Amino acid sequence: MSADCIFCKIVRGEIPSKKVYEDEEIFAFHDINPLAQVHFMIVPKQHIPSLAEADLSHQAVLGRILAKAGELARAQGATDGFRTLINTGRVGQQEVYHLHVHILGGPDPLGPMLVRKK
Repeated sequence: MSADCIFCKIVRGEIPSKKVYEDEEIFAFHDINPLAQVHFMIVPKQHIPSLAEADLSHQAVLGRILAKAGELARAQGATDGFRTLINTGRVGQQEVYHLHVHILGGPDPLGPMLVRKK
């Protein structure tokens, strides 16, 4: 873990969060500025700066995140589908450089993922 990473501090319990789930490899918690009725993040406990830095040594934890996403989304109220989003790097508008998967959903449709340029 990184000493100054906000998500590492959340995983360690140094910063409070509204926890959704935790096991030995991953931690899920609600986003503090939700963009949908259901909006939480799943992070690996291991500090991986972004998806661009992930490699085959991370495949088990990445698979665990995706395999757990549906169960957690349904438990949080996204029973009719949800969106998974991984912002990566500057162009992807990643704000916290600790790999995290946003899970967004709820009873109302989310709208388009991106607005097409004409």
